[in-house]
Formats: sequence, structure tokens, C-alpha cells
Amino acid sequence: MSVNPLRPRASGRVTLADVARVAGVSPITVSRALRGERAVAPELVAKVKEAAARLGYVPDPAARALASRSGTHVAVLIPLLSNALFVDLIDAAQGVLRAAGFQMLIGVTNYREGEEEQLLREQLPHRPAGLIVTGLQQNRATRALIEASGVPCVHAMDIAPDKGVHSVGFSQQEAGAAMTRHLLGRGRRRIAFAAAQLDPRTISRQEGWRLEMERAGLYAPSLEWLNASPSSLALGAAMFEQIVSVRPAVDAIFFNNDDLAQGALLAALRMGIEVPRQIAIAGFNDLTGSDQMVPPLTTVRTPRREIGESAARMLLTLMRGGLPERACVDVGFELVVRASS
Repeated sequence: MSVNPLRPRASGRVTLADVARVAGVSPITVSRALRGERAVAPELVAKVKEAAARLGYVPDPAARALASRSGTHVAVLIPLLSNALFVDLIDAAQGVLRAAGFQMLIGVTNYREGEEEQLLREQLPHRPAGLIVTGLQQNRATRALIEASGVPCVHAMDIAPDKGVHSVGFSQQEAGAAMTRHLLGRGRRRIAFAAAQLDPRTISRQEGWRLEMERAGLYAPSLEWLNASPSSLALGAAMFEQIVSVRPAVDAIFFNNDDLAQGALLAALRMGIEVPRQIAIAGFNDLTGSDQMVPPLTTVRTPRREIGESAARMLLTLMRGGLPERACVDVGFELVVRASS
């Protein structure tokens, strides 16, 4: 992230005076314009709002609390609370933060960039001591808000090579590639990639699958099965039924999430299709129940609890004014080979 040259050096935050300087008006005009007072001319309101958006300024209803840096809560933005992946991450992070005297304020983005931005705009005025956000694909406005706020921030689930960005996670692309290499090593050649939700981490896994299939000279667009609907067992079953009926030559399916793969295994049982003799099935995340499926599911185990703990510890260091030993922590992943492949 680039440094905003207009940000005050002392506090690291964009102030009302900064907006006034960029807009070419007085601070009181900025205050009145942002409050929506009718006495301010429409052209000045537009100029003020443009300057505020450019700088990532967040109006603060409690300026004294902001200046005192006395916040005791951490804002955590995650895509879903119904996904065990993020529940595990939050639970682990909370254990570290509560022991240090901090509470968490959780916001659910539902995988929508606009919702993530709005949640951040709502939470920043309450002066969080720190932020934990999911992934690295925030939109421009959200990135500007984080930078302008000066609030320490850690990105979870992905790794960022960029200087100045603190992250804890693993390479989603390499994890996708590792599973594909496993299936290729088992002699599978028509390996489909089936995905739902289609968030940035899913797309990275897809890229890993595609790269390995291209290296093997086996990639074909017809092997990609993408559905933007939320991931679920029912959708996994439906996708499996569709794939085996439309592409009967497919000999393996790599699902981007375990619930899809679990649904596929249940569908295979109903349809009398033998796994893995007729078709191999693999998942991702090693969710609860995957080891109890028939047959047990081959998957990628993601260390979400370790990510939550490491992200919280990194954030604690930043909130206390220190610098972590590493800005980017790669916790890795584990290929868990079971009977489904």
C-alpha cells in the first residue's frame, strides 16, 4: 500500500483540516457539509465529499476518544459466520486478544466488497485499536480507509509479499496445485475443478489447478464447473450429478470446499458410482465430518486456528507500537490423503 502524502505525520490519520486543505475551504465548512447542513452550497458539498473520499477521511463522532488511542476492541471482518473455517479462526484469535485485554467486534461481509467497505466505515468511528480483515482483495475505497485511519491491520488467510502489508495465511494457489499434482500422480487425467461462492481464494485455487493441468498438457475449459451460489452439500450433490452426466469421461473432481465434496460423495452413493474406482473426489479445508464420509474424503487441511492465533499475536505487536519479526507469515497447509482419491 502506498503512503498518502497528505496524511499527518504525527497522528497517522486524515483530519478535518486535511480535507479542508484539499477542498480549498475552511474546516467548519467541511464539518457542515459532511453533516448535511443546508446552508452549504451544493457545489461546495460536492467538493468536500470528493476530497474526503480521495483521502479516505472517516468522520469521528468521538474525536477525543480517537485522539486518546484508548480503544480496547479489535474489529474483525470475515465473509461468513456459517462457515466453520472462519468460526475456528475467530475463536482462536479471540483467545489471544482477550488474554491481552481486548474484545472483538465482528463484521460479516457476505463476500461483498461493498459490504466490507460499509462495515469499515461504520466501525472506524468507534476507534478500534486494531483490524483483522480477510484476504487481500479489498476494493480501492476500503484500502484507502484502512491506510488513512492509521489503525494497525493484519490480513488473514492469504500471504502478501508487498512491503507495509501485514498478513498471515498460506498460498491458496499452491494448495490448489498440490491437490492437482496428487490426483495426477494417482493416474487421473480428466480432472474437473468444481467451485462455488467464487471468492478470491477460490479463484486462486482454480489457478493452481489450471497451471498443473496445463503443465501436464491436460487442461480444457470444459473441465471447469463454476457456480456463484453459496457452497453447500446440496449444491455439491447437484454439481456431481451434472458433471458425471455431461462429462462421463471425467475421472476425478477437485471441489473447492469440503461441503461440496461431501455432497458429491453422498450423491455417488445414491447413484451407485464407486469412489474412487470410477471417479476420485477431493475437497478443501478438511471440515468436520470429512474423515467420516464413505469413503473418507481426501482434502487440504488449512490451519485456520493457527492463522487466527498468529494474526492476533501479530496485531498485538503492532497495537503496542512494535514491529513483528516478519510482516508476512506463511503457515502452510497439509495435503490429507484418504480413500476418496
